[in-house]
Amino acid sequence: MSGLVRAAWRLGAAAAAGGRTGRSLSQAAAGGPEGGGAESGGSGSREAVERLVREHPVVVFMKGSPAQPLCGFSNAVVQILRLHGVEDYRAHDVLQDPDLRQGIKNYSNWPTIPQVYLNGEFVGGCDILLQMHQNGDLVEELKKLGIRSALLDAEKDQDKK
Repeated sequence: MSGLVRAAWRLGAAAAAGGRTGRSLSQAAAGGPEGGGAESGGSGSREAVERLVREHPVVVFMKGSPAQPLCGFSNAVVQILRLHGVEDYRAHDVLQDPDLRQGIKNYSNWPTIPQVYLNGEFVGGCDILLQMHQNGDLVEELKKLGIRSALLDAEKDQDKK
């Protein structure tokens, strides 16, 4: 399924999910039934959310897609990841799936979107990711995932000048 999710993410539209129109990207990724709620094991269930946060080293639950963020905070998270050269991550548009939107809030016990997960662990929202970017912690956390921040290369280029 992750290939399907990756293709849909790159195209920036849930409809790209292998022709599965009518199902949101998050439902296709979780294999959840249409309209299934947290009680029925649908896309907002703890098990479904757990699968999503563990499907890739970097996972973002946001409003919109990386190609077209639909709120300023989601856009900020995308821009921070882009600054660090993180392009290979899973993004889930919670506006496409109300069950997932509530499910991720319940899972993390965090009331706002976007939410960022590194190696299956909840990091926080836009404000925390921005703080980690500013104090250098994000470079270190990415390094733990085997991701070299592009900012390290930018610093090296600056030192050469």
